[in-house]
Amino acid sequence: MSDRAYRVRVGTSAILLLLLGALATILSVIYTSSVTAFIGLGMIFWGAILAYIRPDQSVSASLLNATANPALSTLNQTLNELDYNGKPVYLPPKYLNSPDETKIYIPKSKDTPLPTPEQIQNLESQTPSRNPEGLLLTPPGAELARLFEKTLGTNFTRTDLDYLMKNMPRLMVESLEIATNLEIVLGTAKPPEPAKDPAPQEGEGHDKIRVRITDSIYEETSRETDQMTRIHGSIGCPLTSAIACAIARSTGRPTIITDEKTSDDGKTKEAEYQTYAEAI
Repeated sequence: MSDRAYRVRVGTSAILLLLLGALATILSVIYTSSVTAFIGLGMIFWGAILAYIRPDQSVSASLLNATANPALSTLNQTLNELDYNGKPVYLPPKYLNSPDETKIYIPKSKDTPLPTPEQIQNLESQTPSRNPEGLLLTPPGAELARLFEKTLGTNFTRTDLDYLMKNMPRLMVESLEIATNLEIVLGTAKPPEPAKDPAPQEGEGHDKIRVRITDSIYEETSRETDQMTRIHGSIGCPLTSAIACAIARSTGRPTIITDEKTSDDGKTKEAEYQTYAEAI
């Protein structure tokens, strides 16, 4: 296949996914269907990523933000309507049927414990019920995390946090030109006390990871998600979400976003992540 034909095919696929995603999102509002909404969101994210990585062509940050913002807004609205109050947990591969995927589990309430890997795998194959104890979703940064792996020529499941600290800044700044600077700092939190309730609680985790991103192409989306109560500081914008996916995959541990802050001028984004040991 020629380069031109390949570019046309990728571009056509991106446009088709964006259109189908938009249609599914509209239908979800008309028929009040959360399942259709999540399908539409997934299509929009895939389309946005395909548009961004089209070979030998650049896509403006404004177009990237324009495709991401409505999808995130719809996800935020859907979670509000469903009243899911639990902390979203980024799951490592051992919780999923496919080791190449990353998903988040959103508990119905703050006291809902994280299911076992076997229970999550069963949940993957089930049709979502009307009022499940928790939702299993593909996070907004999943495909961006795949792009990270592809660009680095590795699989994050074969790496660790040290690898991320050494390679992510160069990847973000030089290879993908997503930001002008990226800093990753490790901080150890107090290990959790043994307890019967395995629900993750902020401040009771194992390892903390702090990330600072400067001049991101997702600057506009980042400001928008700061106003989304179900997204900000939990699921994250596409970029902070992608980093959470990378952390969960490289550490093999459930991971949560504990905090997000944006500077007054919108140029700097700080996010704090926390990973948990085998039983959380």
